[in-house]
Amino acid sequence: MYKYICCGLLPFPHIIKLIFLFLLYCRFTDVQIRLMKDTLKHPKGFMLGAPEILQLNSNIMQTIRAKKVLDIGVFTGASALAAALALPPDHGGQVHGLDNNEEYTNMAKKYWSEAGVSDKIHLHIGDATDTLQKFIDEGQAGSYDFAFVDADKNDYNRYFEQCLVLVRSGGIISFDNTLWRGSVLDPQNQSDFTVAVREFNLKVKDDKRVNISFLKIGDGLTICFKK
Repeated sequence: MYKYICCGLLPFPHIIKLIFLFLLYCRFTDVQIRLMKDTLKHPKGFMLGAPEILQLNSNIMQTIRAKKVLDIGVFTGASALAAALALPPDHGGQVHGLDNNEEYTNMAKKYWSEAGVSDKIHLHIGDATDTLQKFIDEGQAGSYDFAFVDADKNDYNRYFEQCLVLVRSGGIISFDNTLWRGSVLDPQNQSDFTVAVREFNLKVKDDKRVNISFLKIGDGLTICFKK
């Protein structure tokens, strides 16, 4: 698990490993830890959201008392599970998870059930931009408190615009992988995903509709605070 978390980006991996084991592991439930371990056995296990990012998202959601959350890019369900566990226990909180792959999300359902949060997570299978537009058309604008985006990088700009509609003023939109393994800093790298993430970074940098914080954790996290 450790080799996926450090990604070779940080200079002192032994220290990072200790931080992970003693500060992060102890804050996850047994179900969360088992889900992460099982996910890393999957051929696409590298797509697991970094645990430190999931924990930060959970802390943010609890701090702003989030009750309605978007999880865009469910994969095996670790981020949706973290969000559901962060919701107020007795106030009918909802996590709306968006993904286009039922193979991945079927694995997620097992762990959501074990954690007792299946009733809080509403899964939407299909193209995420279509699902988000459906929410907008249904009149859900401004009804979400928090959104976590870890999905198709080519659609990051569209997710941003749609989430700006759906998330309330004072709400937060968190984008994963905004370093994209450091490739966004290499002008010679013009691969599709690298260009898409680079363009997204340049877009939000000057967007006056949000305040932003960029954190060099995981594979880069950009947090947008909607004004």
